[in-house]
Amino acid sequence: MRWMHYLLVRQPFLFLMFTVNLFGTIYGYYWYRYQLYETPAIFLPFVPDSPTASLFFTIVMLGFLFKRNFPLIEALAIITLFKYGIWAVVMNLLVLNETGVLDPVGYMLILSHLGMAVQGLLYAPFYRFKAWHLAAAAVWTLHNEIIDYVFGQMPKYSVLMNYLPEIGYFTFWLSLLSIFLAYYFVVRKDSYKLDLLK
Repeated sequence: MRWMHYLLVRQPFLFLMFTVNLFGTIYGYYWYRYQLYETPAIFLPFVPDSPTASLFFTIVMLGFLFKRNFPLIEALAIITLFKYGIWAVVMNLLVLNETGVLDPVGYMLILSHLGMAVQGLLYAPFYRFKAWHLAAAAVWTLHNEIIDYVFGQMPKYSVLMNYLPEIGYFTFWLSLLSIFLAYYFVVRKDSYKLDLLK
C-alpha cells in the first residue's frame, strides 16, 4: 500500500491527475450547460455538483504539485467526490434498470464517477484538514441537499423524476456517509498519515 501512495505523489502522476481532473471538470460544466442556462443566478454555484467536486480536487492536485495543502478545499473534495461519484453511478444504474438501455455516455459517466469517488479516498493520507474544515464542508454539502431537493435544482434525469422523494432520502444518507468517511480517514486521531514528497 505504501508503494502505491508513493506513486500517487510523484510529480508526473500528480500532473496527470491534475490534467485529467481539469479536463473532466471542463467537460462536466459543459454537460450541465442546458440546466445552467435555465438556472436562476442565485443557485448557480450549487447546480453543477460533479464538476464542482472535481474542481475542488483539481485545486488540491495543483497544491500538491507545489507541496502545499489547502485544508478546506481538501475537505470539500473528499466529501463531494465520494458523494457525487457514488450518486451518479447509482442514478445511471437506475436509468438502466428503468429503461433497459444506457447509452455510451451513461457508461462513461459510471466509470468516470466511480473514479472520482475512489481518487478522493486514495489521497486521504495526504490531506491535512481539521474538524472545523470538515464542519464547514459538511454545511456546504448538506446545504446543497436543500438547494437540490427543496428548490428543485437537482441534476435532471427525466426517467427518474417520479422517484425524487426516494432519491432525496438516499442522497441525504449518502451525504452523511461521505462526511463520516472524511472524518474517519483524515480527522480521526489514529488516521493514517503520509507526507508529500519533498
